[in-house]
Amino acid sequence: MSLQGIDTVIIRVSNLEISKKWYTENLNLNQIWEDPILKLVVLETGGPTSLTIWQTDKVINFDRDTSSYPIFRTFDAIQLRKELIDKGVNVSELIEDSSVKYFQIYDPDGNVIEACQVIS
Repeated sequence: MSLQGIDTVIIRVSNLEISKKWYTENLNLNQIWEDPILKLVVLETGGPTSLTIWQTDKVINFDRDTSSYPIFRTFDAIQLRKELIDKGVNVSELIEDSSVKYFQIYDPDGNVIEACQVIS
């Protein structure tokens, strides 16, 4: 067996069209593939791993303490957070310690995406 890295991360959403618009307009992720039958869209993230948003008819129950979520790198967490707030995106407070600055971003279904800046 030879794993070759992570291909994609799946985030379940309740409405593909609303989520596709939210992820492309607010996070500036580019759509690279869509399957209307399976109701999923693959988004380019700027790195080797894509993000797949996939519609489900089930209730989405995200729990930050037990659910997995993607963390994106950023060069400037303060500026990114401000830009998202200016777009009306729901974000958490900025958390900072001696090595990182980070905050959570909430999509229309309440899924969490984190943005993290490593402080050099």
